[in-house]
Amino acid sequence: MLADPLTITIGSTPGATSVARVSTGNGNSQYLSADGLVRVGLSSSYGKRTRRVARVDITKIAADPFIPSTNAELSSSVYVVFDHPKVGFSVAEMVDLFGGISTLLSASSNSNATKLLGGQS
Repeated sequence: MLADPLTITIGSTPGATSVARVSTGNGNSQYLSADGLVRVGLSSSYGKRTRRVARVDITKIAADPFIPSTNAELSSSVYVVFDHPKVGFSVAEMVDLFGGISTLLSASSNSNATKLLGGQS
């Protein structure tokens, strides 16, 4: 089991955020910040293939672009899925695969992630 609480750093706002475990069971754990704006979910499921997911959701209050005098609750998420057969790939190989995509997206000050989010492929 992972540490409780976890710390996740999301840019400068909100920055380093402590998230405490709020639920656990059946291959998954949920962590939540004290203000409820940052949620981390970690899960594993087993079938013909094994799937492990790390997900971060963030919520913020911002001006509604359609009604500027009104605030709206907005949310966004990023998640990583490790999907592999029951046998044939070691944990080390999966970590290397994750390192490859992580490095690809984060190279040159996240320029490839920026391009992908801008619609480039």
